[in-house]
Amino acid sequence: MAVTDSCSDGTLDVAEVFRVVEESRSMVDHALQQTVLRNLKKRDVTSPAQLLSLSKLPEPTSTAISRAAEIMEASLHAVRREARQSQHPTDILSEEVLSMIANISGCLAHMLPPRCPDTCLVNKYRLITGACNNRAHPRWGASNTALARWLPPVYEDGFSQPRGWNPGFLHHGFPLPAVREVTRQVIQAPNEAVTEDKQHSDFLTAWGQYISHDIAFTPQSLSRAAFSGGIDCQLTCKNWSPCFPIQLPGNASSAACLPFYRSSPACGTGDQGALFSNLSQANPRQQMNGLTSFLDASTVYGSSPASETLLRNWTSAEGLLRINAHHSDAGRAFLPFAPRVPAACAPGPGTPAEARAPCFLAGDGRASEVPSLTAVHTLWLREHNRLAVKLKALNPHWSADTAYQEARKVVGALHQIITLRDYVPQILGPQAFQQYVGPYTGYDPTVNPTVSNVFSTAAFRFGHATVLPWVRRLDTRFQELPDRPLLQLRDVFFSPWRLIREGGVDPLVRGLLARPAKLQVHGQLMNEELTERLFVLSNSGTLDLASLNLQRGRDHGLPGYNAWREFCGLQRLETLAHLSEVLADTRTAQKLVELYGHPDNIDVWLGGLAEAPLPGARTGPLFACIIGRQMRALRDGDRFWWEHDPVFTEAQRQELQKHSLSRVVCDNTGLTWVPADAFRGGQFPRDFKSCKDIPGLSLDAWRETFPADDRCGLPSPVDGGDFVLCEESGRRTLVFSCRHGYELQGPEQVTCTPQGWNSQPPVCKDVDECVDPTRALCHGPARCLNTKGGFRCICADPYELGEDGRTCVDSGRLPRASWVSIALGALLIGGMAGLTWTVIYRWLQDASSPQQPERSGPGHGLQNPAFL
Repeated sequence: MAVTDSCSDGTLDVAEVFRVVEESRSMVDHALQQTVLRNLKKRDVTSPAQLLSLSKLPEPTSTAISRAAEIMEASLHAVRREARQSQHPTDILSEEVLSMIANISGCLAHMLPPRCPDTCLVNKYRLITGACNNRAHPRWGASNTALARWLPPVYEDGFSQPRGWNPGFLHHGFPLPAVREVTRQVIQAPNEAVTEDKQHSDFLTAWGQYISHDIAFTPQSLSRAAFSGGIDCQLTCKNWSPCFPIQLPGNASSAACLPFYRSSPACGTGDQGALFSNLSQANPRQQMNGLTSFLDASTVYGSSPASETLLRNWTSAEGLLRINAHHSDAGRAFLPFAPRVPAACAPGPGTPAEARAPCFLAGDGRASEVPSLTAVHTLWLREHNRLAVKLKALNPHWSADTAYQEARKVVGALHQIITLRDYVPQILGPQAFQQYVGPYTGYDPTVNPTVSNVFSTAAFRFGHATVLPWVRRLDTRFQELPDRPLLQLRDVFFSPWRLIREGGVDPLVRGLLARPAKLQVHGQLMNEELTERLFVLSNSGTLDLASLNLQRGRDHGLPGYNAWREFCGLQRLETLAHLSEVLADTRTAQKLVELYGHPDNIDVWLGGLAEAPLPGARTGPLFACIIGRQMRALRDGDRFWWEHDPVFTEAQRQELQKHSLSRVVCDNTGLTWVPADAFRGGQFPRDFKSCKDIPGLSLDAWRETFPADDRCGLPSPVDGGDFVLCEESGRRTLVFSCRHGYELQGPEQVTCTPQGWNSQPPVCKDVDECVDPTRALCHGPARCLNTKGGFRCICADPYELGEDGRTCVDSGRLPRASWVSIALGALLIGGMAGLTWTVIYRWLQDASSPQQPERSGPGHGLQNPAFL
């Protein structure tokens, strides 16, 4: 099919393509506007699904890409539908049509390779987006790109329909079981049945969740309403994209389904994608990772320039991160509050109903999900600021940006060390770690580090089976606090106020260090707090994390359990006997066969979770393979891995490997006793050491001397930007950059010569984001207003701005102008009425007075009363 000037032969002309895309844009934006309007009317969180959705809102860059991807996918479906109805039906779209749709929808800009910098910093600091890590493949591992596929997806229509989408569709001769039924029969267990893991502390679970949020975040569809018809996904049990509800068993006493929203597609996927594949073949729907794939502490710094700008303290000379301006934790910093107050975080007791509780702001939007996760985020905020202050003191000549980048570089290295050296070996066991990860042999530019769909959506969610149903807070002797009793999980979801009002970070960290994690045991894979009371609210139902995981795997088209075992070189399980042997539990194997009918149908997350753990491990052979392969790819495919020679000096590497999570705790809390290995279970005081005996890194290896014979000096601060010092060809060089919302005008790099700087420093000019209409920063009737370093969306009365800050929705009230008109009209009517009444009153008075004789001359008639 080609873009032509005529439709007579079944092809589409340019005008028709534009029409289709604009109709698709209107459809997606209408659904989005309905979603924002519903959220606006429900200022307080009214359902667990709304709570989950608000917590998973992507940052602005991801939001724009998700919207463009949904418009592109809807447009492609519409074009193919019209093509089939033409005289020459076809499913193959020409490159011209695809490129035009990609461009008009806004996707094309996000499908092209990024522009990589070419300065002396190219090997010094990674980009905040993760782009250009691999110079030959600059999109590998970058934020807002598609998750990697290690096996082709399995969609029921071959393109985008999830497994289980079509009622009656058979897989290997059997329908897929409802995920909620699988949860109830195989996964869930009473809280009282939980078995504790005597070998590992609860910090093992907390770190797994934290690291998973460092390397993967798949945004849900922006809309909470069906694109076709606009019906609220919480009000329908039918599959209307993006609604993919979780069906409940027939005898369920409550609603017939639980709401579920599909993940956003990645740009150029779901049907056919320009620049992504052979245009003669279908390109199935892929899902997007909103974060960088790398272990780079994006949990601390964000994965886009926009989020990084919000997180940094731009007034500090030390390159600090922002801290909470309203509260502190015994003199130590809390995370700052999010600038826009989402309804996702619950208010504390005694808070007025109209006061909306703020969530904490961090590099990942899920930081307020549970207190243990918030505590880990807080530790790293403090660690960055601690390092930045010390580094700046060692190197007074450093700019604020240099101190920030160097501290960020160290914090990222510590994330890598703690994860690969301390955490992953305890998850995989020694044998699997050696087999799948092995020793570091250097950066390999042929390795794609992009996080895979199966890792993010299935394998690394094994940690959900290690979550305890409660939260413990301990005193300085690592005993239960009398005034801080054990908390059920249902009472802590999205409750940052508990840290502020109930003792801060230290009691939580003590609980993570001194209490065991949950052991993964058949018959009790996941506790009721997660399967029955997830995000519990007093006025509504709950969600089920196990069912969400299963449904998400089907939404992403993940192949079944046996396909992944074959991928890993493991034996396919064809019989009940084989399944029983691998699971080491005949009852569970029997249940799986009864539910799924065929071993190939078993959802990969459940199959991997149910396998018997390897010796010394917390995963079975399948997840050990997937997690091990992914971790090796994250290490070997990262040009900024801490062990790669150009990244740090030998002296710096020796110092870095002395550091540990326990040392981070010592440096950033009030704890004075910690275990040597934060992930190993132990009892206080027997298995604890004084912080004085916990080694840490010395920053002397980062000391730099400023040349005594320098003739250039340092330039004045740059408004809206900063500079970083580096060496190129033996000469001192400054590389300038501008903050998000500004653009560089002048040379990016200036070099010190015997005569001084070879050029004048550049300036940072404010970018007018509203100039380019194709970016569509504000949706619907919203008007874009440029501000210094950013923009705002403005709504004309009676519209008001929704939760997303981009969409105008009808407030339901009359316009202010109407109120003014009404007031003026009322005033006019009142005035006329008053005047009329005055005339009538005087007339009545005159009519009721006695008739007076006319005065005919002197002495006749009444005299002046004043003289009576």
